[in-house]
Amino acid sequence: MIGIVDWAAGRARMVLAFIAISLLVGGFAYSMLPKEGEPDIEIPALFISVPFPGISAEDAESLMVKVMETELADLDGLDKMTSTAAEGYAGVALEFEFGWDKTAIMADVRDAMDKAEAEFPEGAEKYSITEINFSEFPIVIVNLTGAVPERTMARIAKDLQDDLEALDAVLEAGIAGNRDEMVEVLIDPLRLEAYNVTALELINVVQNNNQLIAAGEVETSQGAFSVKIPSSFDDVKDIYQLPVKTNGDRVVKLGELAQINFTFEDREGTARFNGEDTVALQVVKRKGYNLIDTVNLVKETIEVSKSKWPPELQAAVKVGTSNDQSRVVGSMVSQLEGSVLTAIALVMIVVLSALGSRAALLVGFAIPTSFLLCFALLALMGISISNIVMFGLILAVGMLVDGAIVVVEYADKRIKEGTGPMHAYVEAAQRMFWPIVSSTATTLCAFLPMLFWPGVPGEFMGMLPVTLIFVLSASLVVALIYLPVMGGVTGRISRTFEGASRALRMIAPWWLRSVLVPVAMWGMFAGAMQMLNPSYLLGEGTAPMAGVLFGGLVFTLASFAASITLSSVKVEREEQEVAPGYHHTPFGHVIKFIAGNPVMPVVTIAAVGFAIMTVFSTFSENNYGVEFFVDSEPEQATAYVRARGNISLHEKDEMVRAAEEVILQHHAVINVFSFAGDGGLNTDSSGAQLPPDTIGQVQFEIIPWEERPTESEPLDGWFGGLLSKYLGFEKKVIAEEYDGNTVIDELNAMLGELPGFEIEVRALAQGPASGKPVHLRLRGDGWEDLTEATLAAREKFENTPGLILIEDSLPLPGIDWQINVDVEKAGRYGADVATVGAMVQLVTRGILLDTMRVDSSDEEIEIRVRLPEQDRVLSTLDNLKVRTSDGLVPLSNFVTRQPVPKLAQINRIGQERFYDVKADVEPGLNKVVIEDAGSGEMTRLAVLKELAEGSTATGQSLTAPNGKVMQLVQLTGAGSFDAVLAALDDGAKISPMNANERIAVLTEWLETDPLPRSIGWEWTGDQEEQEESGAFLSKAFAGALALMFVILLAQFNSFYNSVLVLLAVVLSTTGVLIGMMVMQQPFSIIMTGTGIVALAGIVVNNNIVLIDTYQEFSQQMPRIEAIIRTAEARIRPVLLTTITTMAGLTPMMFGVSLDFINGGYSIDSPTALWWKQLATAVVFGLGIATVLTLVVTPSLLSIRVWFSTYMRALGRMLSRITRGRSSRIAQDSKLFKKARQLPTTEIQWVEDAIPETGEKESGSEEDEPQPPAPSGRLRAAE
Repeated sequence: MIGIVDWAAGRARMVLAFIAISLLVGGFAYSMLPKEGEPDIEIPALFISVPFPGISAEDAESLMVKVMETELADLDGLDKMTSTAAEGYAGVALEFEFGWDKTAIMADVRDAMDKAEAEFPEGAEKYSITEINFSEFPIVIVNLTGAVPERTMARIAKDLQDDLEALDAVLEAGIAGNRDEMVEVLIDPLRLEAYNVTALELINVVQNNNQLIAAGEVETSQGAFSVKIPSSFDDVKDIYQLPVKTNGDRVVKLGELAQINFTFEDREGTARFNGEDTVALQVVKRKGYNLIDTVNLVKETIEVSKSKWPPELQAAVKVGTSNDQSRVVGSMVSQLEGSVLTAIALVMIVVLSALGSRAALLVGFAIPTSFLLCFALLALMGISISNIVMFGLILAVGMLVDGAIVVVEYADKRIKEGTGPMHAYVEAAQRMFWPIVSSTATTLCAFLPMLFWPGVPGEFMGMLPVTLIFVLSASLVVALIYLPVMGGVTGRISRTFEGASRALRMIAPWWLRSVLVPVAMWGMFAGAMQMLNPSYLLGEGTAPMAGVLFGGLVFTLASFAASITLSSVKVEREEQEVAPGYHHTPFGHVIKFIAGNPVMPVVTIAAVGFAIMTVFSTFSENNYGVEFFVDSEPEQATAYVRARGNISLHEKDEMVRAAEEVILQHHAVINVFSFAGDGGLNTDSSGAQLPPDTIGQVQFEIIPWEERPTESEPLDGWFGGLLSKYLGFEKKVIAEEYDGNTVIDELNAMLGELPGFEIEVRALAQGPASGKPVHLRLRGDGWEDLTEATLAAREKFENTPGLILIEDSLPLPGIDWQINVDVEKAGRYGADVATVGAMVQLVTRGILLDTMRVDSSDEEIEIRVRLPEQDRVLSTLDNLKVRTSDGLVPLSNFVTRQPVPKLAQINRIGQERFYDVKADVEPGLNKVVIEDAGSGEMTRLAVLKELAEGSTATGQSLTAPNGKVMQLVQLTGAGSFDAVLAALDDGAKISPMNANERIAVLTEWLETDPLPRSIGWEWTGDQEEQEESGAFLSKAFAGALALMFVILLAQFNSFYNSVLVLLAVVLSTTGVLIGMMVMQQPFSIIMTGTGIVALAGIVVNNNIVLIDTYQEFSQQMPRIEAIIRTAEARIRPVLLTTITTMAGLTPMMFGVSLDFINGGYSIDSPTALWWKQLATAVVFGLGIATVLTLVVTPSLLSIRVWFSTYMRALGRMLSRITRGRSSRIAQDSKLFKKARQLPTTEIQWVEDAIPETGEKESGSEEDEPQPPAPSGRLRAAE
């Protein structure tokens, strides 16, 4: 394997060509890769629906749903099966494991459904199978408003829909707020009776005349001709002329009996944009296309279409957009690009200060090259650029330079010793080949198990390990193949630069040379920015390729100038006399103090162990809770308007309008889109279910984060507090009244004052979290027990402090009108149920006669017959008549009607019925708990709410140890507020309340068996995903350790050394806990858990370097001295690689991102908030683990040396006791004793002989066989 370095160096021109190709292909791939906010997750789910008109929910469950469940339950890979039975309908939703074979599973589902269909009762329609995709949500809403006729607006919307759906990147553009066209035939019952015509006769006339009849062919001698009878309707006038009845010569036409209107269907939903009635197009992107480019293409298409309108129409119709996800994604990409560049800049500053300019440029070469190779691999895999991928690059910045640093440092050492540049870099790559491969492999081992993360969280975070594996693999190629060639080539070029720098040093004074350095550095920066932003130097309108080429030229020339000027200002060190002998560094003296005797290593390990236990103990008492995912700054939200009962569309619209007016008045809200009833799409991409009693939504945007007013405040955390207190550091934060969470809280409070209905405001979900975090599912087959249990659980939720926005899935209250037909009486008159049903439809939506096409529409429009609007009431049924053998007979003779409770929808999961109870957790709440000294149980005393700065308490309040003012919300275990204060003085603690803590409280109640015995319960939703993710990350952590142990064992061939390397993982976990306490962060299952697993692969590299160097040194000197020399020799590269990784993530830990392209900076942006916890885990874990590793590893190595030394001494003593001076150990001991007495120790072995040891002792045998001499160096100290 090492030979590949020689092979590449021998073909330098080919490698240089590959480097150029890599850069070009990677740059092109990055520009072409789709960019999106969150990963496009495809949920492996299918939905099977079976319509059955007229069937009840109970019958649908017993006759259809249970049959389908039986056949579908044994499908391979089935994860969850949820069923629904309702009036006239049965459905089953199937969720499969990720990685499914869609084609095979679809075939299996069809086979199972074919078997189930054979058992369906007669009357069931053909089943349909639909793929569920939660990622299909609107990326932009196009709103059309203006004072134009409804038909004109509908025509414009249809044309725009056709134009948008013709784009390859657009999956669909659903229309909300419009109505489809319809031909309405209004019949007057009195007129029908006067002409002795029934409604059914009227229907038959229309249906029999709207046909295209192919009458066959006629074949004659002149040829063959097809014959057809065109009688389908082309215009509404055709319907007017239909003959209905003849009376002698008098023909009664349909137009005489009915009023025919070309109108619209009844409105089922309303839509408004910023308070104006609107027709909205909700654009959904097709998977695999760039979100930003798709939205821009949509806007361009709209402008092109609008330009074709007449001038008066352009003036009358306004076109606006809302819910524009491209702005959010564009901001995210810009912020993460700034974070990547910030990380690169900090890493380069560290490397430049440690290695010098030329070495730093070579190390810096590894960063963009590895990134671009990664982008090429991502393009091959068809992976989009998302925030997960971008953070993977930030995380990798500090790690990917490790191999390059090691190679460059070793090569520089060889160059100073007189070796040529190419030979020095090749030798460095060969010498460090296996250590670099081993350290990279152990890092990759930490991320390999994460590729198998199950569920939605795994799909969401899956691109992080993929990105890191690609980047680190690319860095391996760069460090071992590209870098030796580049180092050799640049080494030759550097001689020219050295000559130029010497010439510059001779002709220019030092101050002028110093001025030229920042000019050259600025040129490098400007060139890099020009490549990223083609208009940076050349202005707007510059062609992208020309701008990139110009930026590359500027960067190259400035790099040459920087190398010359930096060398010219370098101050040569004065020669100093070096005293003979080896002198330890200060750190070497520290390690000598620790490892130089058998007591201090044990003391050091004990002290570190005590510190670790103290940290774990302190964290258990002073943590900030556990959460599933991180909370980010909301920029978009939706208000769900909820009401129950038989509510008309007009009433729904009035409720939504009232909520809309409140939201529009808020100073931080822009672009409000609302709809009532049907027609609107849910913008929540998490797949969370809407509250079952939702009647409408108000979707709104908060002022973009970067445009909100700001204010100054001290830095967060203990460390940040010190910087603010003593150095005056402050940070710019969003003004409190414009904070997204504050806006939502204010709107919830304002909307809560509206009477008669409920409104629930939710921020647009981000990440893998779905729905409300507290989600209890109750299962059982008995309706009464299940209803009783649900009501009891809801009551407990309502009485539990901190739970808000509670909802359940119990049937909604309401009534239906049931039409009862006396079949016996109807039979006497010659009527039947079908006849009655048709008459009832005249009073409701009308009877669908047929469809027709008109020139003004591309789609078929319905022809419906019904009564005039004033007659569409239930009492009209009493006057309607049907034709019988006895003439026209009123329906009231055999039909009655009665109100009945609204039919319930039956939900089932795992072949059992279920109800859900859900709730959210009020933010800012804390609990006061005290531990019982005897039992150790925690008693909850009270619930407190943290007050915002400047707020005034309206009740009893206290000041917490952290300085926050908290107000009493509820006493839960204490008798009075004074008792709470006394408990706090006695050691009671204040800890935050979150979803996990509230679930624990409710679980305690559930475990007391308050529900009927037939009812089972489980926590689902976020809690289910959290438990699954937590279990997986624990297994991934163990799997990563096992993989690393195998690699370390292969490298060191020592169990002790392998375990010693892995000990750094424990030390890193200690650092993670310290980081969460210092930065006051909760433990995020997703982010912090991922950080701990990632750390396992990062921190071991330091120990690998130390032990590998120790094994080399121990072959040349005493082992204790080898430990000291190892610590001295490797502290610099260990600290350098650690600081580079920490430097890359430190800005993200503090939420800082620099905008290199447009200038400025941001703190705690919505994107940065996502990654603070993961960055904190890595920074603190790596930093503290490194410091402890530099002490613990030498201590454990020296313990082994001292232990083996004393064990050998014990063995010699036992040998002397048993065998006396004739033993081999006794002879060796005597030899070493004499050797130590010599002024200069020099022991030589004679080949195939034993060295003389003096006179033989009495009793020894002259011809005793001797063991062979050792072939290696003698370890004289042992």
